[in-house]
Amino acid sequence: MKHLLFSAAGALVLVACGTDPDSAQEGTGTESTLFAALQSLCGDAFEGEVVSDDPADADWAGEVLTVHVRTCTDNMVRMPLHVGDDRSRTWVVTRLEDGRLRLKHDHRHEDGSEDALTQYGGDTEGEVDDLSARFPADDFSRDLFEREGIPASMDNVWTLAIEDGGDTLVYALDRPGRHFEARIDLTETVSTPPAPWGAEPGTQD
Repeated sequence: MKHLLFSAAGALVLVACGTDPDSAQEGTGTESTLFAALQSLCGDAFEGEVVSDDPADADWAGEVLTVHVRTCTDNMVRMPLHVGDDRSRTWVVTRLEDGRLRLKHDHRHEDGSEDALTQYGGDTEGEVDDLSARFPADDFSRDLFEREGIPASMDNVWTLAIEDGGDTLVYALDRPGRHFEARIDLTETVSTPPAPWGAEPGTQD
């Protein structure tokens, strides 16, 4: 399975997605911090596309990207990313006690088992108090990339941001000689997609 190593965590309303849809809609994508903004989207799904032009992303460029802000707790947001019919990826954003955010990528096979490349990501370098965050690869990820024979990915920095006055969710990956960017339209919701691989329908995992 080909993997794209990027991705893609104070809330004013704390909800468990799917259990209280009315409260999940109380916020907007223009909350003052990134984590609160993601919380405010809980329960909704949105579509987007790859906007960068690296030839390495040709397979993704022809697919519709669907992000489902599926599960929210007081300190975690889980967002499955569907690339066409591929439901292998979930972005996990966690709010740490010191105000930093952590981004991890949960990659699964169709049978629900973990891929060899999974749980990579990193923490922000400081507290996040606006709508944009950068996540340099952490030691776990760097060791994983070296072990799996992709040392170039050791320099990965992922970005997660809400732009255009709350209208767009941006995911980006950067390292020397590499740029990936996807933009998700937050102005219109779409039908809830199937559960990501490894999660049972109707659960919040």
